[in-house]
Amino acid sequence: MDIKAILQRYWGFSKFRTLQEEIILSVLDGKDTLALLPTGGGKSICFQVAALAQEGICIVITPLISLMKDQVENLQRRNIPAATIHTGMHNKEIELILTRCIRGEVKLLYISPERLKNTLMKNSLQQMNVCLLAVDEAHCISQWGYDFRPSYLEIANVRSLFTKHIPVLALTATATSKVVQDIQEKLCFKEENVFQKSFMRSNLIYFTMHEENKLKRLLKIVKKTPGSGIIYVRNRRKTQEIAQFLKSNHESADYYHAGLSVELRNKKQHWWTKNKNRIMVATNAFGMGIDKPDVRFVVHMDLPDTLEAYFQEAGRSGRDERKAYAILLYEQADIIHLENTFKLSYPELPLIQDIYQALCNYYRIPVGSGEGLSFEFDNNDFATTYKQNPLSTYHALKFVEKAGLIVFTDPYSNASKIYIHCSREDLYRFQVENPYFDAFIKLLLRSYAGLLTDFTRIYENELAKRANIPLQTIIDVLHKLHHLGILIYQPQTELPRIVFLANRFESKYLMLSETIYKERMQSDREKLDAVIQYVTNQTKCRSRQLLAYFGESESIRCGKCDVCLERNKIELSSLEFDNVLDIIKPILTKSDVSIDELIEKTHFSEEKTVKVLQWLLDNNKIVYTEEKKLRWHEL
Repeated sequence: MDIKAILQRYWGFSKFRTLQEEIILSVLDGKDTLALLPTGGGKSICFQVAALAQEGICIVITPLISLMKDQVENLQRRNIPAATIHTGMHNKEIELILTRCIRGEVKLLYISPERLKNTLMKNSLQQMNVCLLAVDEAHCISQWGYDFRPSYLEIANVRSLFTKHIPVLALTATATSKVVQDIQEKLCFKEENVFQKSFMRSNLIYFTMHEENKLKRLLKIVKKTPGSGIIYVRNRRKTQEIAQFLKSNHESADYYHAGLSVELRNKKQHWWTKNKNRIMVATNAFGMGIDKPDVRFVVHMDLPDTLEAYFQEAGRSGRDERKAYAILLYEQADIIHLENTFKLSYPELPLIQDIYQALCNYYRIPVGSGEGLSFEFDNNDFATTYKQNPLSTYHALKFVEKAGLIVFTDPYSNASKIYIHCSREDLYRFQVENPYFDAFIKLLLRSYAGLLTDFTRIYENELAKRANIPLQTIIDVLHKLHHLGILIYQPQTELPRIVFLANRFESKYLMLSETIYKERMQSDREKLDAVIQYVTNQTKCRSRQLLAYFGESESIRCGKCDVCLERNKIELSSLEFDNVLDIIKPILTKSDVSIDELIEKTHFSEEKTVKVLQWLLDNNKIVYTEEKKLRWHEL
């Protein structure tokens, strides 16, 4: 089938974006393919079109439940049969979906990488006509990636289940050259095959500002910059505080974080998408799966953990390719906080072992049991129970997760679902014999289609309004029908879940490699240093710094970021400035030198050399010594 016709039919686009067509054709040619497309570059279109262009089902592996749900709902709205299986779903619902996949009724199945360990899933995959494995967030497979997930290593094992070659399409928005190589090795590519779009966003203007009064600066930014915006903060409390601050200053703002109910989050996201609220103040829970092209600014009020995360979040502005701003506000205290957070994120190995045992005791799991069990998890309650710091328990458990023993699901609330799992005849008989439930069952059947064939999302509040009865009565009746075996009722939850991937064993057998521990620490230390270097470097173009981090060393100066604007004032070209700096810096880092000596040692005009020196002095890159000589100033 013509891939351009598919694009036109289902998405209404007449042409592909840069590299999309080449990536799709590579996959259709049976080649393992790695696609590096920046945020907003249209990664999902690549595997979705490739799946529709051939017979069979595409298995999409992604760690984000929220993203799975968003993409499946979007596909279903386009009349593309798609489904998702994730932790928290009822076993019966999973069985129904797998049966549909085996029958060929589903075109794209989204699953988490942890699901690949499941025996039922492995057996089902062998019965499906799989045409493609799509691996989203592929950087998670590399221990050098910023979000390594050991469960991703199962993907290579799954490939051996198929009797014929099934191509892999790995996709990510951010990966260094080291990670690019590692992804292909871990996924057992037959040969190297990388499609990479430049990370250059010419319409996106980066600003980094050292600011003691962030709220005052934020207000100026918001007032001067028209259009929609996102403001990222680290904790939930600050989302509400800053949103209220903006509203008190006559700005249309709302807040968003993972602790809100799914219904409220959906409403907030919808209002913002429709421009009923101009600004969203949010934690990093906001953004994945959001496709709003006209965001004009993204402001970070706190330092990000990695440049990969920053690049993704900042990249949510200007997807319509019109001018947009990515602004990062920081003060010295933020750097100290980042350093302290890093130290907390690497607890001692004995503490990790103790926390694992405490977790098993918390859920009363005996040695030799536990595999496949899942529970709602409240970290604050867990930490209080065992008299631990919540941050310490969180980071210790993240290491247990990296050891492949447990997995946390996204703190993404599931809407309530029901499934009537008796025949229409049996249901009718039950209604006749139990008139108390008859009106309610009729209400359900009138309100929601497909209850007898699949799990269906319901909203108890809506049912209460339609029936004009209290919400709690609706919930009680649903629970009664569940216990009577007429339907399966899954009420929505607000807490994340923790899943045990292996049976419990004694702590002395919990062997966490000290070598791997130290390697991960060193890798994360380098990522932290890169963030600090980015915000404190006042001599190199912001865009060039980011591109160099991702391996694009030959980029040109953007001419628009805060660094470039300052350099533009000295009326030198970027090349001239860099050439003078390349000579001056090595001299000043070795010894203190007077201005006259420097001018003699360079072959540039005195005027150009002095202009560069003045800029370096103004930006605290060089300082005068007591002897009135110049010295390079290491911050």
